[in-house]
Amino acid sequence: MFGIGGGELFVIILLVLMLFGSDKVPEMARNIGRGMQQLKNATNDIKSEINRSAEVQDIKKTITEIGADNAHKDMQQEVDKLKQDVEDVSGPIKRSR
Repeated sequence: MFGIGGGELFVIILLVLMLFGSDKVPEMARNIGRGMQQLKNATNDIKSEINRSAEVQDIKKTITEIGADNAHKDMQQEVDKLKQDVEDVSGPIKRSR
């Protein structure tokens, strides 16, 4: 976004010291650090949840595809069986003509 040079950082530190005093700055820094850590943890949790959700969706899609493939194979086997049955029944009829 934007860079802070050494001079600007010095002015910010000086202003913080003047506004809050030297005894409050370490406590504020700890609180800011804790807040940033909590934000980082929350972000990581959200990323993990999104990844888990994506994995679950991929697994569901794969299961659906496998189920569709198996259903197609089962239907093809049934059609083949029916064809064979029809041929078995119609075979003697065709021969008798």
